[in-house]
Amino acid sequence: MENQRIIIFFVLSFGLLLAWQTWQEGQQPAAPAKQPIDAAVNDRPDVPALATEQKTATVSSTSEIATSAKEEILEKGERIVVLTDVLKVEIDTVGGDIRYAALPHYPLKVDHPDEPFVLLKDTPLEVFIAQSGLRSRNPAPDHHARFTAAQKRYELLPGQESLQVELNWRDDTGIEVRKVYTFRRDSYVISLAQEVRNQGSESWSGHQYLQFQRNKPDKNRLTNPAYVGGVLYSPEEKYEKVSFDDMDSEAVKRTVKGGWLAMIQHYFLASWIPPVAETGQYYSKAVEGRPKILGEIGPEYKVAPQQTTIFNSRLYIGPKEQERLETVAEGLRLTVDYGILTILAQPIFWLMKHIHSLVSNWGLTIIILTFLIKLAFYKLSETSYRSMARMRTMTPKIAALRERFGDDRQRMSQAMMELYKKEKINPLGGCLPILVQIPVFIALYWVLLESVELRQAGFILWINDLSAKDPFYVLPVLMGMTMFIQQKLNPPPPDPVQAKVLMSLPFIFTLFFAFFPAGLVLYWVTNSTLSIMQQWYITRKIEKAAAKGK
Repeated sequence: MENQRIIIFFVLSFGLLLAWQTWQEGQQPAAPAKQPIDAAVNDRPDVPALATEQKTATVSSTSEIATSAKEEILEKGERIVVLTDVLKVEIDTVGGDIRYAALPHYPLKVDHPDEPFVLLKDTPLEVFIAQSGLRSRNPAPDHHARFTAAQKRYELLPGQESLQVELNWRDDTGIEVRKVYTFRRDSYVISLAQEVRNQGSESWSGHQYLQFQRNKPDKNRLTNPAYVGGVLYSPEEKYEKVSFDDMDSEAVKRTVKGGWLAMIQHYFLASWIPPVAETGQYYSKAVEGRPKILGEIGPEYKVAPQQTTIFNSRLYIGPKEQERLETVAEGLRLTVDYGILTILAQPIFWLMKHIHSLVSNWGLTIIILTFLIKLAFYKLSETSYRSMARMRTMTPKIAALRERFGDDRQRMSQAMMELYKKEKINPLGGCLPILVQIPVFIALYWVLLESVELRQAGFILWINDLSAKDPFYVLPVLMGMTMFIQQKLNPPPPDPVQAKVLMSLPFIFTLFFAFFPAGLVLYWVTNSTLSIMQQWYITRKIEKAAAKGK
């Protein structure tokens, strides 16, 4: 009985927590956009200001900033299409922005394998783009400048290991900028080099900046609780989330060396990675009517006449494949966010990867993992089932006590405690195994939710995506059936009302788990089946021993 109550409390609390988070997001009023100090200095509110401009800026009214932002839209020039073995990218000649990025190896839907998932886009309703530029008091191309390109289509051909896309900009003063994106085979990392050539007679100085523009997407927190928003990493503060609401309430102003910034979502991310040795100023902007901005502006470099300087950086656009992320930048793997139970989730994922390498099926992997977890907790489970089996043999005696004491709950409780003491039964003896397995259950939930390796992973027949709900609800029904069988193996509650409530729980839980990832329900069904087998064996053994004792 105590076991059932703990399970009920755990699952309902988990569901209520998700529902509460969803309700809070819907009820919380939007915070007023904090006025960026540099918006009044620049002609355009989406261009980062220089440090000296920030110090001397005279802030204009919020209405003026908002008006200029509403009038400005994403300018569009010619599109340059780039095709590699893992990416399809479109670069706009305005600013050299990456306005579109699709991932051919990751279909949008299982039943549409030829339709790739699109991560970056600049549609009217959805804006998520990667921008870069140079900021200077001298002539310099920001992300509004118009570049020229030699061709409009580039493709990484078989046998070719890398591909360069070059854009050019020139000013009448003699400043030339060559913006070069380098794509490599089997890589989601794009190298960016902004080469400044000073053909003029005076020195040039400026900063490189890297930023994302993205509007807040609509999503259902209850059905998909994965975090969507900004992320910063620094060697000192490590992994830090900067949500869209955070950007509204307070602008990011941070000096970081050896860090990176990203916009992440379920399974995928885009991250700007400045040089490790570079100290940059990280910033955010939230102007009403515009997408949110998260970016970094680097240190100042000077270019003497007839000299050249190159600003380097890298851009990752792709899936949260943990092995890839580890090789790209320190801490980038943390974007696979398993929450506070990372210490359990990481070993679970590591074990699943090794099992999958042997069986090549994620459904079988979950079943084998469940068996191994059950084996690890076998002794604890055995203690629990022995306790419940012994309590089951006490059912006639408990019923007799109930008839004897009637509605006198105090005397009934005292008599039951004396009975437990006499028979050496611990009524809470079954709690520990359940409590120990609850963190494992939650950790596995986040592994299934966050690991892109399990995205659209099939099992058998109708289950072609273990990270989504069972389309025909077969697994939830099986889960309800196993829960019903387990209830029959447990000692019945003495209270008839309580017994009726417990009998309804398999139906309630079936409906509740109908919307959980199929992989998680598969784990629960497998675990329950193994538990039934173990509990039936132990209960049968103890009941036989009790019968002989008579």
